[in-house]
Amino acid sequence: SASPISREIAMSKVKQPKSPPSFAALVQTYFAEYLTQQRALSPQTIAAYRDAFLLFLNFAELHQGKSPAAMALVDITPALIMAFLDHLERQRHNSVRSRNARLTALRSFLKFAAHRDESSLGAIERALGVPVKRFERPMFEYLSREEMLGVIDMPDGTWVGQRDHVLFLLLYNTGARVSEIIGVKVGEVVLDEGAACVHLHGKGRKQRSVPLWNATIKTLRAWLKLNPQFDATSPLLPARNGVAMSRSAVAKRLSVAVHAAATNYPSLTKKRVSPHTIRHTTAMHLLQAGVDISVIALWLGHESPVTTHCYVEADLTMKERALARLHEPDAKIQRYRAPDSLIDFLKTL
Repeated sequence: SASPISREIAMSKVKQPKSPPSFAALVQTYFAEYLTQQRALSPQTIAAYRDAFLLFLNFAELHQGKSPAAMALVDITPALIMAFLDHLERQRHNSVRSRNARLTALRSFLKFAAHRDESSLGAIERALGVPVKRFERPMFEYLSREEMLGVIDMPDGTWVGQRDHVLFLLLYNTGARVSEIIGVKVGEVVLDEGAACVHLHGKGRKQRSVPLWNATIKTLRAWLKLNPQFDATSPLLPARNGVAMSRSAVAKRLSVAVHAAATNYPSLTKKRVSPHTIRHTTAMHLLQAGVDISVIALWLGHESPVTTHCYVEADLTMKERALARLHEPDAKIQRYRAPDSLIDFLKTL
């Protein structure tokens, strides 16, 4: 048998279990390694998750009296998460969609942490039990063709006006998200005969090419001729200082154009028009023109045609055309009379 000293030496060689990482270390690893290297998420997604964590940690510090560095996974209770989500809706006036997006960021971190701190699995499972909030998807707005053309033609002949004209026309032609349009460089626009298109960088690093109308090609050529200082890396639609337009700047310029166009198209005063409204408008007009829904999904950069199906549900004109193909029933509904045997059976119950 081994001597006591030998046993002691052998025991000393046995690896002691590692202590679980701290909450602060988990957060740092989650953002610095997991999201960026292992998941390779886009900078926009990482920034959205970061903002969710900043809001949550500030809220937790106020309600628990602990600094973020002193927090532990067991401190993230369902009650704290629910209070945070209620705070987003009531005090910050976030929509249910934004609330659920913040919750998604927290759930992603908790699932990551569960693989690295088994001692906190119970607390993590309870926290993951907080459900997303269901909500009714509102019917989206879109413009008629006349309204859309009225907005496109509204900018004046100044440099800013011509830029806005290109901006609105390109948004309508491509159905692009505003983030995609403001990110377009001059070198990503192809104006060759028979192959004219614009290359867009969509969500999740997806790229797609959208063909251009002849009117868009003509307008883009005039715009580039007006700005000979542009090179391939220049923003196609810059602000006055030469940098790419911001999302808020696009929304503001569109609001000005819609307000001016409402003089000729009063129906615009009843609609809330945003850059995303033009995206909806493009999709609806393609659908009404008979373009297959799978093609529209590719046009808009949707990952699945299921996302595009909402436009079919919203198109009342298509439903009316489908209803018109059916003959209205002119036969009167006869009242049902049960046979005597059934009446007798029921009376015996």
